Amino acid sequence: MRGGVPLLHLGRATGSRKTATTPAPADPPPLDLVTVPARQGLEAVDILRRGGDQETVGPVLHDGACDTLGFLVPPGTADAWDVPGSACTRTDGRGLRIPAEPPVSGSGWLLPPAEDAPVTDPAVLRAALDQAARLIEAADSCR
Repeated sequence: MRGGVPLLHLGRATGSRKTATTPAPADPPPLDLVTVPARQGLEAVDILRRGGDQETVGPVLHDGACDTLGFLVPPGTADAWDVPGSACTRTDGRGLRIPAEPPVSGSGWLLPPAEDAPVTDPAVLRAALDQAARLIEAADSCR
């Protein structure tokens, strides 16, 4: 758990950090994974899908218990990721690639990979997660 967020881990352990290790046939570029609580992640997916042409959401994983969502983002995102309540797992260019099947046992695709859908842009994801957090806070304060 990092920052109160259970992490959706992929692959093998290297030192104290887990890295993703699912090779794919065409050798696509490696990716990082931003993990967020499911409620905030689902709000962010809705925000991104309503965003129009310039904002797209790429493949999104959910864990088996549906506690967390994982957004696939470009490699190197973890170096500057600092969104409270979320975590970004670095693959160091050795790991996660978009497979047809979910790369973690017990997980599934909320939004499966598609050839024409790129991974989620980290800046766009950051804005959507911030907006989602504000919406959740507002909804919870109305109770």
